Amino acid sequence: MEFIKTPIEGLFLIHHKILEDERGLFTRTFCKNEFSSIGFTKEFVQFNHSYNLLKGTVRGMHFQNAPFAETKLIRCVEGSVYDVAVDLRKDSQTYLQYFGIELSKANINSILIPEGFAHGFQTLENNTALIYHHTAFYTPGADCGIRYDDPALHISWPLPVSKISTKDKNYPLIA
Repeated sequence: MEFIKTPIEGLFLIHHKILEDERGLFTRTFCKNEFSSIGFTKEFVQFNHSYNLLKGTVRGMHFQNAPFAETKLIRCVEGSVYDVAVDLRKDSQTYLQYFGIELSKANINSILIPEGFAHGFQTLENNTALIYHHTAFYTPGADCGIRYDDPALHISWPLPVSKISTKDKNYPLIA
């Protein structure tokens, strides 16, 4: 695996080494030893699968409040998404800045999003699926979010929004 630093401290794009032959391909998506090389030693306690029917669907921007904050490892396993992480760490030099990247079945990349970030994505194709690994269990009452279209964030979504939940659409603005 190759861990690629992003402009936001602690947020990594992960490029997986792919072994291909006449049978297909193989890649390792997690290795505790390799992840420890970037200082990640937490345990993943919950895996989630998100399936999205329509191109342009937005999910986010989600996070859990402390003490239930979580690190997420995200990978797209079908279709493609524009994946976004927003730095909500008030003491960070990149507070309220976002990083966006395309994740897809074709590029097989992942993103490691540390605690203190909001996460969301927009599907770029119909029938898109993602796998999430979480370091904290989902905790009702600790889940929170910020608006995907908050003008304070200036997130440049690549497509018009075709579907979004009422909950996600009504998260508060940061200001």
